[in-house]
Amino acid sequence: MQIPSPSHLSSSQLLALAEDIKHWGIKLGFQHVGVSDIELSKAEEILFDWLKQGYHGDMDWMAKHGTKRSRPEELIPGTVRVISVRLDYLPESMQVCTELLKQPTKAYISRYALGRDYHKLMRKRLQQLADKILTTTDNLNIDNPGFRVFVDSAPVLEKAIAEKAGLGWIGKHTNLLQKQTGSWFFLGELYINLPLPVDAPAENHCGTCTNCLDVCPTKAFIAPYKLDARKCISYLTIENKGAIPVELRSQMGNRIYGCDDCQLFCPWNRFAEQTVEQDFNPRHNLNDVELLKLFNWSEQEFLNNLQGSAIRRIGYDAWLRNIAVALGNALATQSTQPENPVDREIRSALLARLNSESALVREHIQWALKQ
Repeated sequence: MQIPSPSHLSSSQLLALAEDIKHWGIKLGFQHVGVSDIELSKAEEILFDWLKQGYHGDMDWMAKHGTKRSRPEELIPGTVRVISVRLDYLPESMQVCTELLKQPTKAYISRYALGRDYHKLMRKRLQQLADKILTTTDNLNIDNPGFRVFVDSAPVLEKAIAEKAGLGWIGKHTNLLQKQTGSWFFLGELYINLPLPVDAPAENHCGTCTNCLDVCPTKAFIAPYKLDARKCISYLTIENKGAIPVELRSQMGNRIYGCDDCQLFCPWNRFAEQTVEQDFNPRHNLNDVELLKLFNWSEQEFLNNLQGSAIRRIGYDAWLRNIAVALGNALATQSTQPENPVDREIRSALLARLNSESALVREHIQWALKQ
């Protein structure tokens, strides 16, 4: 779908409109709104090198669209600017999160997935922003304003775009960082055909720090700013549809959906504030729940309890696969202790599912029982 070109616009109209757009975005609940151009040649070079090395694993969609991901005007012809927005999501203190990682019988779920799936919430607000722009440009007699809303719904280099829009810099852990708030936020975009004034790109403030690289449980970072997704726990527990490599299972600990370590130990995140969005508050006590409780959910309970959650999309088999690994790791932490009731309960739960699930789940249960 092509965005038609607008008629002549004055610089004063564009400047005023850009300021209004930022104001409207904040009123809609976004924490930051910025504007960038569409020149992403440096980011494109980094992306293609990453793909060439095979670091994307089975995420074929990263390569599927060729240059459309790094050239917005190819994805949506007529695009000349991108409006980027930030929405904070951290639901609780980072101290609570780090303490949870020390409790092997409890589940650690990436903080972004504890509440409602962010896609619909952000898309709705971005569409409201787009509608406001449409109404305003109509009142200003600006012909043919065009825009498209994106929230992980198309091939978009959102972090590179957001960096150019001044929302933050891409840190050594490949996440976007902001000096005042850290990295606990979602991104969304509006592709637009209006030549709005652009914001200054963010400067990098990582310095010599390598905390994010050093704490990665599976050593997934090949170098600063370069992640081998095939070793990343987020990839292994979410995007990966097959077996988790045996050599990485023991390093996953109790992380059953995603991993936040590179954010939890980033010094800039000491400035992060908890979200004000009620939709991002934890559901079903997923921020403090025993692995066994989740492992004992039936498939219907899994579907019902995770209705409206990003977690649901991995499917029931992957859910059990991930928890089986975590339960195996919980058993391993007690291997030097006399058998206790928790140990027996874990083994009993694993054995109960050993002959009734898919081959994928059985393999991981068998591994867990050997721990």
